Amino acid sequence: MVKNHTHFLWAGLLAACLFLSFSTTAVAQRPSGVGIGIQLGRPSGLSLNLPTSGRASIDLLAAWDLNDFFFLNGHALFQQPLGSDPHLGLFYGPGAFIGLRDRGRWEFSDEVYAGISGTIGLNYFIDRFEIYLRATLRLQLIDRTDGGAGGGLGVRYYF
Repeated sequence: MVKNHTHFLWAGLLAACLFLSFSTTAVAQRPSGVGIGIQLGRPSGLSLNLPTSGRASIDLLAAWDLNDFFFLNGHALFQQPLGSDPHLGLFYGPGAFIGLRDRGRWEFSDEVYAGISGTIGLNYFIDRFEIYLRATLRLQLIDRTDGGAGGGLGVRYYF
């Protein structure tokens, strides 16, 4: 069961991400190319940042447990510089997620869940490296309605 404050937090984060994505034009000094790295947190996994021809980049996070769990979260990330330092930035954006959990040897079906999410965070670029800290709120819509939060600390290298 979802608590009312979780809905308000998620709705506020998503509204802020949408507002910022339509209202800003400045872009932080992100290196060109594809960024590949890791994120430690909830969940931990491999991180991929893909440039696009538009204002947003595509951010993907894949996490898994070799025994019974796979999770994929994707966001359209908008970035802008934070303050006068061109290497320090704020990023935010709406997204979606899907997860698959194996129920075990004696169960006949896997648990699939999916929903929408919003993320916001800070990043710092050092040459071709990015260090970031993010918070992500999720609203699960498939298998049941539920709210949750995650995030983590990550590093990516841009090719």
